[in-house]
Amino acid sequence: MNKIKVILVDDHAVVRVGFRMLLATCDEIDVIAEAERGEQAIQLAMEKPATVIIMDLSMPGIGGLEAIRRISERNPEIKILVFSVHDEQVYIQRALDAGAKGYVTKNSAPDILIEAVKHIAKGHQYIEQGLIKNDSSQKTELNYQKIISDFTPREFDVFILLSKGMTIHKIADELCLGYKTIANYSTQIKKKLQVSTLAELAHIAISLDQ
Repeated sequence: MNKIKVILVDDHAVVRVGFRMLLATCDEIDVIAEAERGEQAIQLAMEKPATVIIMDLSMPGIGGLEAIRRISERNPEIKILVFSVHDEQVYIQRALDAGAKGYVTKNSAPDILIEAVKHIAKGHQYIEQGLIKNDSSQKTELNYQKIISDFTPREFDVFILLSKGMTIHKIADELCLGYKTIANYSTQIKKKLQVSTLAELAHIAISLDQ
């Protein structure tokens, strides 16, 4: 039997241990490598014969979204499954646009992860049930959607954290970047969206998630 070869990517070692133990319960899956940053994931994708990469999004360095984009461009045969705490529509869409083939939240039932890995290994897309909201109505914030879709991966990460009310200092700690770097991103984001307050950013994020 040809096993599904998996690379785990998450910046928390304890989480990776949990992933590995869960996946080990399935005889069809073999975890062949682990990484704690997107840069390492890109390197492993070039070196290891992986079938599926399970990718977190919020990590130091380039982050998960940029790692997905680069791996998908260089190794399109590798299927990427996002396994994240984020369930916002904008995150899901950005991940899929970057090249991910599946999206599952860390709040899902354990067997969902295994099911998702098997599904996308066969070439199918797998989105956890309930994550994609059906909305046939025309969005009034289409201009915001276009602007946000053009954000760089790091701008998008900062936008989401700002919209959740996090301070620039906290975001700098979360993303392992300097205070001035995050402050510059914040200024750029507000300028692009033509807003001046965090409340306005939060309102945009909420409206796009409905």
